[in-house]
Amino acid sequence: MKRWQFWLGLVISITLLYFALRRLDLIDVWKVMQTADYWWILPGIGVYFIGVWVRAWRWHYMLRPLKKIPTRTMFPIVTIGYMGNNIYPARAGEVLRAYILKRREAVPISASLATIIVERVYDGVVMLAFVFVNLRELADLTHDSGFLRNVNIQQLAIWGTIIFVGALVVFLVAAMFPKLSEALVNLLIDRFIPSRLKEKTRSISMRFLSGLESLRSPKEALMIFLTTVVIWLLETGKYWFVMHAFDFSVSFFALMLMNGIVNLATTIPSAPGYIGTFDAPGIALLVAYNVAPEVAAGYTLVLHVALWLPITLLGAVFFAREGLKWTDPKASLIDNTPPLKEQI
Repeated sequence: MKRWQFWLGLVISITLLYFALRRLDLIDVWKVMQTADYWWILPGIGVYFIGVWVRAWRWHYMLRPLKKIPTRTMFPIVTIGYMGNNIYPARAGEVLRAYILKRREAVPISASLATIIVERVYDGVVMLAFVFVNLRELADLTHDSGFLRNVNIQQLAIWGTIIFVGALVVFLVAAMFPKLSEALVNLLIDRFIPSRLKEKTRSISMRFLSGLESLRSPKEALMIFLTTVVIWLLETGKYWFVMHAFDFSVSFFALMLMNGIVNLATTIPSAPGYIGTFDAPGIALLVAYNVAPEVAAGYTLVLHVALWLPITLLGAVFFAREGLKWTDPKASLIDNTPPLKEQI
């Protein structure tokens, strides 16, 4: 609560929610939500958890050079991680699952964090691909309807692609040329890191580089990319099922676009659970597709809860089984494992 990042995220979330809901009649939004056919959420949840299982498989696949861990072992850890992202600030769930993997499977935290960062880069690339597939249609929407009128979507997409693809290229090069990468890292450490921190930094860096081994083969890198596409198509499937609970219809490609935009928007600092950063762009995009504002708001809010609640509840069950503390999961993990600097 004392960290400025928390308060910045809270202010951003409140501001976005205000602009998203200020012109809506909240009573009408509530009526829309009351008349929804919530049975459609059940198959949506099923499809979503298939996607979570595929995420666990992807992580298992990326960790194979370090240690072969069954997907069934990875699934609870991945679920805990997404629960952590939903209830703790600053995407703490990513670090949390690295801690738990260290605790259960003795995989170095710096190495597993490397795979998690690569996951996020692949996710960003696929999200941008979803936007690019629909970029011409999005440009028409912004021109005709005034949606994000003052924002150059094409320029943002291009800059986002440069950032995510650039990061991916760096990781691929580092993985494919390990000796060169190690030499470059050692050179930078020797030149810029204080003497007392050199060896510790070197050890962490080498373990981080070892976490990139799954990218050494183009075939492996392509497999991870295709798996990521499947993951996000399954999540879009949940958007599609939940849509059928409401009285409107847009194309699957429109929902792919929505999925890409809202998930890219959730990289902006916000209150835990991506409040506002998910809802505001989702509502605005559907309104641009001529969906009634109250319906767009009702759908987006229900979808947000349907994405947040099931994974958080299941993650909480797995979290409790680990015997961890809710108030400070990081401290709880450190209490039950070697000191953090030894783990990393």
